Amino acid sequence: MSYNFYDFNNALQQRNEYVEDRLRDGSPVVGLSYDGGLLLLTLRHSQRKVYEIYDKMMMAALGKQSDIESIRLAAIDATHREGFQRSEDDVSVQRLVGFGLSPAVKRIYNDNNTIPLTFKGVFAELHPEPADDLYFTLGYDGEFRNTKRFAVVAGTVYASEQAEESLKDAHLGNLEDTLKAALKAWGIARTQLAPLPEKLDEDGEEIVPPPTPEEIIKTAFADGLSVEAAILERHTKRESRFRLLTEAQLEPVLADYR
Repeated sequence: MSYNFYDFNNALQQRNEYVEDRLRDGSPVVGLSYDGGLLLLTLRHSQRKVYEIYDKMMMAALGKQSDIESIRLAAIDATHREGFQRSEDDVSVQRLVGFGLSPAVKRIYNDNNTIPLTFKGVFAELHPEPADDLYFTLGYDGEFRNTKRFAVVAGTVYASEQAEESLKDAHLGNLEDTLKAALKAWGIARTQLAPLPEKLDEDGEEIVPPPTPEEIIKTAFADGLSVEAAILERHTKRESRFRLLTEAQLEPVLADYR
């Protein structure tokens, strides 16, 4: 059967719609640097979403859990192989995403005989100074971008942009302030999936505005979601820099939403 350019574009559009429909309601992931380290935060039901990848590297994602797990295992294999065959200094988030994960995800996305991954993730790399911390976001189509100090992946591109806008002027010295800023950004990414419509609809009826970030966070807690947050500590004598935050550490921040 012949396969022309129109068929290719049509198939591509259908694949995009298939994945984006499933990602739209996913729980956003917020990455944010502060003086003492680097934080990744999301809200979840039961499955973990934030993982350590290597000594100064971790990831978090939204999407289908089996796809997240596949990417996590591939990331761990790639970084540890690189560290064993070369050196720990050669292991970087840029090499991991740019030369390891992205080409593999693109191959799956472009293969019309396979289902594309339902995945959006943030890969974070710790550096001596917060301003130098690196974040790579990777999409289901294998496209990626890098930022410094913060990154957000959410159900839509617009939602990610709105949440990142809220973090631009944040100067964060301690973990508690960082958690507050990250949680608020999560609420923005969850509620602002698309530009706000005009005040009146086509029939002249007033449109009900979407919930505020605070309201949607309270609703998420009422629906049984809980915060999952992990840090990479910048200054520590512990063997591992990665640490999942406990309920006791999160509670002072969450109390405002209960």
